Amino acid sequence: MTIAWADEAVHVRAPGKINLFMRVGAVQSDGYHDVATAYQAVSLYEDVRAWPDDEFSVAFGGSIDVSGLPTDGSNLAIKAAKLLARTVGVPGGVRLEIEKHVPIAGGMGGGSADAAATLVACDALWGTGLTKEELHALAAKLGADVPFALSGGTAIGTGRGDRLSPALATGSFHWVLAVAEFGLSTPGVYRELDRRREAHPETDPGDVTPAVDAEVLHALRAGDARMLADALHNDLQAAALGLAPGLGGILELGEAHGALAGIVSGSGPTVAFLVEDADSAIELQVALSAARLNAVHVHGAVHGARLVAG
Repeated sequence: MTIAWADEAVHVRAPGKINLFMRVGAVQSDGYHDVATAYQAVSLYEDVRAWPDDEFSVAFGGSIDVSGLPTDGSNLAIKAAKLLARTVGVPGGVRLEIEKHVPIAGGMGGGSADAAATLVACDALWGTGLTKEELHALAAKLGADVPFALSGGTAIGTGRGDRLSPALATGSFHWVLAVAEFGLSTPGVYRELDRRREAHPETDPGDVTPAVDAEVLHALRAGDARMLADALHNDLQAAALGLAPGLGGILELGEAHGALAGIVSGSGPTVAFLVEDADSAIELQVALSAARLNAVHVHGAVHGARLVAG
């Protein structure tokens, strides 16, 4: 393959996500769980810029505290760049600069968005010209949420969440995010779910294959926020609340101030409140901010990782 290097930095933007619905199957022999989830990409973005270099490196900035993020080979963006380089035979490396706005360990797939954006950026930087299907195959090797960060929009994820099928969603849904000042470990939340199911065997789903409720798909297709509010569900929410009990008070506060419904996104601790419209979002954002919470208004669905001019 002939590598056509770009002369200037490549800029790619990728979105965070909300899990509108999440059903978690029993733990498998490999320690993982089958899930069925409804993803929606929302307007809180990660910006990745890539330059050709001899080595692989990453540096972080942005509107959130990035001081604890690893910058070595354990970082998912570095893993993405190295995976693509190995796959296509690129001899050099890449220098990445990532401007982060999606909460770290917040259940919104920020690291996955970084990895997806890095794949798109390096593909453009190195001129490797991979197809959409080839990029998605690489994304699936990096993590369950990375393929969705590539595609964006609204989708149903099955398996580990990486087997995607598009979901028709009309109109725009408005959300207010209550962003925590701490993170939750995704493996830790799953372990807590397993512990709770072991203590209460009647809650264990057994061999039943998880599926997204039809009401979720109907609400998305209709573009009906009230219908969707009634269908929101997350099997991980009780486990997240068990590890971070303060999230319960945040859920109550948001619903007391006009949210149609609130849900812990993914493994948490970000709490996503669905509201009727943009005006309602502003009112709720003000109320949560008055309670000294970091509240952000976003909308969905938005596109996945894509090149940005400049």
